[in-house]
Amino acid sequence: MFEDKSWEPQFKERLARHYDEMKWLYAELYHNDEQAFSYFLSMLYEFYSERKPILKEWDEAREAVPDWFRNNEMLGMLMYTNAFAGDLHGVKQHLDYLQEQGINYVHLMPLLESPEGRSDGGYAVSDFRKVQPELGTMEDLADLADDCHKRGMSLCLDFVMNHTSEDHEWAKRARAGEKEYQDRFFFYDNWDIPNEFEKTVPQVFPQTAPGNFTWCEEAGKVVMTTFYPYQWDLDYANPTVFNDMTANMLYLCNHGVDVIRLDAVPYIWKTLGTTCRNLPEVHTLVRIMHMAAEVVCPGTLLLGEVVMEPSKVVPYFGTVDKPECQMLYNVTTMASTWHTVATKDVRLLRHQLETVFALPKVYTFLNYLRCHDDIGWGLDYEFLSQFGIEEVAHKKYLNDYFTGKLWGVDARGELYNDDPRLGDARLCGTTASLCGIEAALYEQNEWKLDRGITLDIMLHAFLYTQSGIPVLYSGDEIGQLNDYGYHENPLRWDDSRYLHRGDLNWDDVAKRKEEGTVQERICSALEKLRKIRASHPVFETDADTWIVEPYNDHVLGIGRYFKGEKLIALFNFSEEDQTAWVNEPEEYIDLMTGENRPAVAVGVPARSFAWLLTTFN
Repeated sequence: MFEDKSWEPQFKERLARHYDEMKWLYAELYHNDEQAFSYFLSMLYEFYSERKPILKEWDEAREAVPDWFRNNEMLGMLMYTNAFAGDLHGVKQHLDYLQEQGINYVHLMPLLESPEGRSDGGYAVSDFRKVQPELGTMEDLADLADDCHKRGMSLCLDFVMNHTSEDHEWAKRARAGEKEYQDRFFFYDNWDIPNEFEKTVPQVFPQTAPGNFTWCEEAGKVVMTTFYPYQWDLDYANPTVFNDMTANMLYLCNHGVDVIRLDAVPYIWKTLGTTCRNLPEVHTLVRIMHMAAEVVCPGTLLLGEVVMEPSKVVPYFGTVDKPECQMLYNVTTMASTWHTVATKDVRLLRHQLETVFALPKVYTFLNYLRCHDDIGWGLDYEFLSQFGIEEVAHKKYLNDYFTGKLWGVDARGELYNDDPRLGDARLCGTTASLCGIEAALYEQNEWKLDRGITLDIMLHAFLYTQSGIPVLYSGDEIGQLNDYGYHENPLRWDDSRYLHRGDLNWDDVAKRKEEGTVQERICSALEKLRKIRASHPVFETDADTWIVEPYNDHVLGIGRYFKGEKLIALFNFSEEDQTAWVNEPEEYIDLMTGENRPAVAVGVPARSFAWLLTTFN
């Protein structure tokens, strides 16, 4: 094994565990480039040696309990720094509020330097080692991380690895004609090869950013831009790119970031004649990054952003012996949940959950109702076709439902990236507005308000019933509504995702203490759900899970069993009261009321739920 005699024993011990596999994978990917690999190892030691003693203690504690993140007390919150509290110092000042909400996993949306108006919400990074000035500094980030750690909280940050901003130093030097830096991107002298790529590579934003390439006037060449013209794709076939980007990731880790969200990870390897999605080399890269983190900062987790169907998502976990990402998003369940809200029919959601329940328990999903992004209707239309559902027409129905175009529907959302040619569009809106709370408040209709709040709480109960880590989107804990102010902002008015990215209203947050307000009703209900979940082992990730048959397509039934506890969870997606025709022989209590309640022919009110628990001695 290659090593430097000056390396510390702990580093050498960790490296030895992974050296053979790391060298094999690196050599296979980069054609036995020993110089690049030697540099890679030296770079790992540099970041290991620079890691603060307190972070090394954090690493050792987590090494002792490697599944520290897989328990029923984990609860996350996703937020934009500026929208939540103005800047990083503001976030630090509001950690008491997050602790009050039971949050121990804080995900800050992209906050690294990016050019205003050409940032894609911070996903066009111009400097991976500098915080956007108005949000703070890297020192502020490290201080926030330290405070989080003292409170037992973990910090997650996005790592945009597929591309840089066109304002990044590498891009500037490439634009100026330096070949070394052009080789870090995909530059072509003419459109011949780009046109060949276009034959097989899908477009990400066909309406707002058509095509996968852009003409760079300064360089006199064509450059690959999969997402937007100002985001230049990095060429990971160049080992210098991989080495330097891994260094950028470790730089964030050394500032206290515990969870690295690998943004758009399926896209990072490009091969002509393919879709340039989910290629085998992607998994090699992620596996090496996983091992690099285990050598330098083993308290760090990788979260893969893979917004695709389960068959393409699950491989990013790797294998039990050779893991890649420790956590992935459960995007299909999220989309299927909102489909079920609109159709009142649980069969697709039940089918999708059966797939998730069959996976190894070591696979940890992040579950959510809403996030910063739109809702895409990438559903299992092959399954739905047996019920006479056709994809284009069904997407239109779902979008008409959630934009309130259908009679009697109180959901309020807006479309994103509407493509009339394909009859496709995605959806934006906060959880509360999509549940009808916004419309009810506008109409001052108490009956509708009760119905909207009941649905909102039921959906969160379903979220907390799933195995994995539930993640709230900032504002959902108080029922925050859509923010239509983005329509007046020329930097935002063409991106409807800002509908649900509004600033957290701290005046509304204060109302969580006022009995009877929307904020208090939702916040107190979520607190009760959280405390129940944290106090019963049946909600732990290692629990056995299965679908309970209620003989009613409006009601979803889920069973859980762990450590002598059995839970029957029933969720009524109908607007009418329903009966779940279950017949469980044990004696149960209703976790929400504490009263005895047989799990036999259970009545579930409209848009509500039941958590029934029995205990075995």
